Amino acid sequence: MKKRIFLTAGLINGAIAFGTIGYMVIEGWNFLDSLYMTITTLTTVGYGEVHALSTQGRIFTIILILFGVGAVLYALSAGAKVILEGELQELFGRKRLEKRIKDLKGHYIICGYGRMGRIICKELKGEKVPFLVIEKNSDSIPGSGTLLIMTGDATSDEMLKEAGIDRAKGLITVLPTDAENLYVVLSARGLNPKLFIVARAGEEGSESKLMRAGANKVVSPYSIGGLRIAHTVLRPAVVDFIEFATKTGNLELQMEEIPIPEGSYFIGRSLDQCGIGKDLGIIIVGIKRATGEMRFNPTFRTTIKVGDTLIALGEIAKLHKLEQMAGARHKEPVSI
Repeated sequence: MKKRIFLTAGLINGAIAFGTIGYMVIEGWNFLDSLYMTITTLTTVGYGEVHALSTQGRIFTIILILFGVGAVLYALSAGAKVILEGELQELFGRKRLEKRIKDLKGHYIICGYGRMGRIICKELKGEKVPFLVIEKNSDSIPGSGTLLIMTGDATSDEMLKEAGIDRAKGLITVLPTDAENLYVVLSARGLNPKLFIVARAGEEGSESKLMRAGANKVVSPYSIGGLRIAHTVLRPAVVDFIEFATKTGNLELQMEEIPIPEGSYFIGRSLDQCGIGKDLGIIIVGIKRATGEMRFNPTFRTTIKVGDTLIALGEIAKLHKLEQMAGARHKEPVSI
């Protein structure tokens, strides 16, 4: 785009300078007369000659028409192409994209927009989580206009920096090959040591390599898919319940994580004292401690500690109320 603009401007300015200097040298005219004659000749207006031309001047005018007018026509056609093909719109769109990316903070970077990438983006969008996508062939993505998407190689450090990896909360890499995902994990971990990284593993043995490279979590779709199929046969009711509780957009029942921040009203109190079960009707399926320990099916006497994450099951409206209660400070409980 820039090269085309510079080339066009250079040709027009060159033709004007060539014609102006030529008339000044050959005919001995002043600068304004020479410039006026050049402009009327190049634009094919044809107002007439400023002064009578000599034989050399007429030959020079013929040369100026042949080469100068061609340059002007090329510039006009290039300008029309920019407007008609939307190149200016694309340029401004790229500027808007860059501004939106600069405004992102605490977002997720999705590397790859294949079958898995589409599902991930759909879930994040449904939960209104900020994210952007890095994809090599973004032009072939249907409905890409609704996504914040960057075209490029996710294994490149420069591309990750442009995606705001220093400000990102997490990165999910689901590129086609394990080697590409490994490169992304290595680059991302080096650029942001605190980043939460989830990677896809396709082959056996890749999970340990991705973990050593710096991934926090590694997911093997084939392993999970195989287990899901087996459980569908062996424990169909359990699978149906999990699908029902974790399905996006389910208004009746949802399973959610409720983090317990420092200073929360819940800290030091038992589940019974917090009124989670009897007042809200929410079931606490498990508690993940700050150490990483997971306590399944805690009793009503279980004490909540700072840094805990409650795995709660209940209606969406009541889960939102629980989030408000968990975020309230000491001595400031939210009324139920």
